[in-house]
Amino acid sequence: MTVVMEKMNVLLVEDDEDIGEMLQLSLQSNDIAVRWCVDVMKAQECLHDSTPDIILLDWMLPGISGPDWVKFLKNQEENKRIPIIMLTARSAEEDKISGLETGADDYVTKPFSVQELIARMKAVLRRSGVNSETDIISIGPLFIDPSSHRVAINNIDVMMSPTEYKLLYFFASNPNKVFSRNQLLDNVWGDNVYVEDRTVDVHIRRLRRILDAQGCAELVQTVRGFGYKLVSSNP
Repeated sequence: MTVVMEKMNVLLVEDDEDIGEMLQLSLQSNDIAVRWCVDVMKAQECLHDSTPDIILLDWMLPGISGPDWVKFLKNQEENKRIPIIMLTARSAEEDKISGLETGADDYVTKPFSVQELIARMKAVLRRSGVNSETDIISIGPLFIDPSSHRVAINNIDVMMSPTEYKLLYFFASNPNKVFSRNQLLDNVWGDNVYVEDRTVDVHIRRLRRILDAQGCAELVQTVRGFGYKLVSSNP
């Protein structure tokens, strides 16, 4: 899916002045508007003034860490749908999984190229901007309204990140069909940005946790040796 985007507005939270200044100038040279804050308190003030399209968030920050702020934002009605990319020097697999499981939508390891970062930002925004579809989906207890990004299970509204929403919407648009990790990467993340296979498993686990909280974890099932599918009672 091709999305033509207006000028992107970014909130950058980075306490390293050299990295922050470099990113701000580099992103601005690519016609991206950037508000740069050096800590979470200042970033929270920026959010009160205006809502960005996406947040670029350093892991290690003074006071409140990046992951802790992600958890806080995801519990705020006015901010929970803002896509977030974690920026960190932590490259171990367990750190990546931990970063994603806080609710972040992507994880970029330092050092990185600005063009790679921009590609990942655009991919995350595409995943959060699936409102080009208009058909309401209703499968058993699951209800999805793409025009408002509303997801309800058993008539109870549920919160999820843009990535979990896009993943669930893709499954629900293709019920009872099995998709491999590579197919999910192509259709949900897109083929112009590198994402590790393990990322799919992390987001599937997060999606199941959301469904399980409403007693519907069995909606998304693993087909051993092949991939995943969403099960409809009417195949």
